[in-house]
Amino acid sequence: MASSKLPVLALPHPLILLPTSRFTMPVSQQIGEAILSLIDESDALPVLAAVPITNPPSDNTSPVLSEWGTAARVLRMVKPTARNPRQPYLISLHGLTRIRLIATSDTNSFPPELAADLTLQDIEYPPTERTPSSETVEKFKHSALRLLDRLGRDSTQQVRKDSYRKIASMLEDITNSRAPWMADVLVGSINGEYSDKLAILCTPDAEARLKLATDIFLKQTSIVEVSKKIATAVDESLSKQQKEFFLRQQLAAITRELHALTRSNSGSSSTSNSNLSTSAPADGASGSELDDDEQHEADDMAELKRRIEAMEPGSEERKMGVREWRRLKRIPQGSVEHGVIRSYLEWLTAIPWPNSTPLTSDAQQPQPVIRDRAFLAAARAQLDADHFGLEKIKKRLIEYLAVVRLKEMNAEREARAEDDRRREQEKEANAAANAKEATVKKDGNMAVVPYDRKQQPPQPVLPAVPGKTGRLGKKGVKGPILLFVGPPGTGKTSLGQSVAKALGRPFQRISLGGVRDEAEIRGHRRTYVASGPGLIVQALRKAGRLDAVMLLDEIDKIGQSNFHGDPGAALLEVLDPEQNHTFNDHYINVPIDLSQVLFICTANSLETISAPLLDRCEIIQLSGYTYDEKMHIARRFLLPKQLQANGLDDSHITITEPALLHIATRYTREAGVRSLERAIGSVVRYKAVEWAEFMDEGGEARDVGKDDGAVVVAEKGGKRAYRRVVEEHEIEKILGIARWDGEERDMEERRGVVYGLVVMGQGEGGILPVETIAVPGTGQLKLTGSLGDVIKESGELALSWVKTHAYDLGITNSRTQDPLKVPDTIDIHLHLPAGAQKKDGPSAGIAMTCAFVSLLTGACVPTNIAMTGEITLRGRVTPVGGIKEKVLGAHRAQITKVILPWANRKDVEHDVALEVRNEMEFVFVRTVREALEAAFGKNRLGWRREAMLLESRL
Repeated sequence: MASSKLPVLALPHPLILLPTSRFTMPVSQQIGEAILSLIDESDALPVLAAVPITNPPSDNTSPVLSEWGTAARVLRMVKPTARNPRQPYLISLHGLTRIRLIATSDTNSFPPELAADLTLQDIEYPPTERTPSSETVEKFKHSALRLLDRLGRDSTQQVRKDSYRKIASMLEDITNSRAPWMADVLVGSINGEYSDKLAILCTPDAEARLKLATDIFLKQTSIVEVSKKIATAVDESLSKQQKEFFLRQQLAAITRELHALTRSNSGSSSTSNSNLSTSAPADGASGSELDDDEQHEADDMAELKRRIEAMEPGSEERKMGVREWRRLKRIPQGSVEHGVIRSYLEWLTAIPWPNSTPLTSDAQQPQPVIRDRAFLAAARAQLDADHFGLEKIKKRLIEYLAVVRLKEMNAEREARAEDDRRREQEKEANAAANAKEATVKKDGNMAVVPYDRKQQPPQPVLPAVPGKTGRLGKKGVKGPILLFVGPPGTGKTSLGQSVAKALGRPFQRISLGGVRDEAEIRGHRRTYVASGPGLIVQALRKAGRLDAVMLLDEIDKIGQSNFHGDPGAALLEVLDPEQNHTFNDHYINVPIDLSQVLFICTANSLETISAPLLDRCEIIQLSGYTYDEKMHIARRFLLPKQLQANGLDDSHITITEPALLHIATRYTREAGVRSLERAIGSVVRYKAVEWAEFMDEGGEARDVGKDDGAVVVAEKGGKRAYRRVVEEHEIEKILGIARWDGEERDMEERRGVVYGLVVMGQGEGGILPVETIAVPGTGQLKLTGSLGDVIKESGELALSWVKTHAYDLGITNSRTQDPLKVPDTIDIHLHLPAGAQKKDGPSAGIAMTCAFVSLLTGACVPTNIAMTGEITLRGRVTPVGGIKEKVLGAHRAQITKVILPWANRKDVEHDVALEVRNEMEFVFVRTVREALEAAFGKNRLGWRREAMLLESRL
């Protein structure tokens, strides 16, 4: 670049002088005198560097010069006259070429003291412009001609129309090398935005400047066309109803003016006039968003129409929208039916319909997060950051996310291939059309006439393949129906939020607990008063996208069938991947595609959920956390959350591992972590009070020693310390006496007492003693403990098996003797403690059998053994459920040996954590005899002979 020095003239904001442009501007007296001196000193007209100031004038900020400016020649200088001394100096400038200020230590900062005078600055001239490409010039000419044509048609002055026509003719004949010059001329002539002109000034490259000018002209053309369209639509839409509305608005304005006039005459003493003044502004100046109702009404109706036009042509929703819109225009505005139809149209247009024109730039576009190569790694990191453990659930969700990514990539690839194929066919058809010629006879000679494609039927073009539009269509991934079943506090609801974050989709939660009306799911019909759509459509409207993540919370607590309908049955269509692409809401009454929605349901149990609904869901069990998992969750999530909620940080409180384990084992007894979080919150709040008192007494955050973690506060009578470390022995002082003792069983071995494994009401596993005693009686079995029918049958089944094998066990001396009647007649009383709690389920057969054998033989089962499993009359041991919860409960109760059915071996290997399996011994049994040997020990029971199981083939 060539460099030199020029005096810099700062152009006040928002003035910009482009090359080839001219304008006249006022300057201060000091700058005017300086320019007059330059004119007197030079033989020719002087040249200045006209550099715009990019920021608006302000008292707080200094002017900032643009890096680029224009070398301008001073054409004329007008001084104030003696008749009018207040007239400012006027200077006329003509832009010559671009210049660039050479950067110094602070070039772009324009000190206020330099604004009053011309300052010589080093400048650079850009190199000779390269000739732009023909393609760029053609695009520039097309956009410029389109803008000039629109401006000429919209102009009301004939002079302007002629000037636009002359510029257009010049533009058609201009060469490629002169196109950048014409771009400066046109941008400087049109009434464009300041930022556009500044961008043109700061673009020295000819190719880039033409592209920028093309974009500016296209934007200006769109603005002019839309403005003209709006003005034309307003002029042509004065129908009878609108005239009535216009007159009513005029009447309301006249009434407001009369009220204002009355208020001004009577003063502010009148209460009634004061009320009128507050209800109707006098001058129409809107002081609130509630004012100017007529303008808001017109904007709302225009927006409603625009949304209907954005729907896919020929679709059901567009047909319904057009039909209702025509009804709306025929009904008077004050009619009740007008409000009903308008409310319906607002709901209809608010739903994100597929294949509709997006109202925003990214409303319906595919999520860019799916195209990212690190999508799955980011999803795993998101799930791991939000949840600890839950490996099976995370694995299933990663599988779904991987399939979504692959289907999205395949859809895009197929769409590109289809577009290429269609373009090739169109290209071949156009080439054939151009080569074809039609012949006609005229005066006996054959005249050759070029083939006119406009007069011929269009060539067949391959139809677009549905579902290959670049986003997930009907051929995309169907959203699975995941049903998370588990006790409260295990992270079912928060998993849905994590999935939505990983997918980059909106998340909507629908609470179904207590929903007892079918219409809350499917909507009310429009014939009812105050009807509206159901919860599904409401969630879709809030989400704004068809592929949202919807969480149906507490699906097991939904209302049962009644005279309002069956809400559970209404969910059958919603939660069926084969049917929900045409979900019909009674209010909308147009099929809605729910196939791309990822539904996640949560429930605490499966007992109250109907079988057809369960069949549509993929059930994923969430069991309780181990103590090791609870400790990790407390450290990683719960403690930081409570510290932030209570105004503390890590430096204020430290809970030791033994103290945290003491809280988890003695103060909470749940499968989840909600009670644990509340207990940790109590500890944090206790320390927050101590810290607040410490600071009120003038304490300073200064460590005394690393061992005790104390912080000292100086007092007159001595020193008082705040200890941030919370140890195990302090927990009882903070939280009170522990709710659970931790010793869940009597360590003494007793005859007739065996420990079984159970799952409690909140999903927490534990051990339950099975107690039996012999009492005088008539040979009957008595069962107590608030037992259900199934567990009572297990007791009778166990006693029958013991009676059958009493001779083999050495209890009786003959196979025909009843062990309850020989040598003495007794009754057996079996009791399960905690009689106030209901107990039922087919899992106590082994424990009851061992209890009966222990009672009748006198052998005792060690107290470190617990068992679960059901038996049959043949002596087989059948599998049971809830293995993980039962094993964790046994681990908390310090049980070291667990007897389980052989069929439950896979449950232990897949569900139980490795650290728990390493600390316990598992014995898997197939028969009752194996269970007895595992419980009492080998050869502890005096079997008379080898017991054999014979099965008939009949």
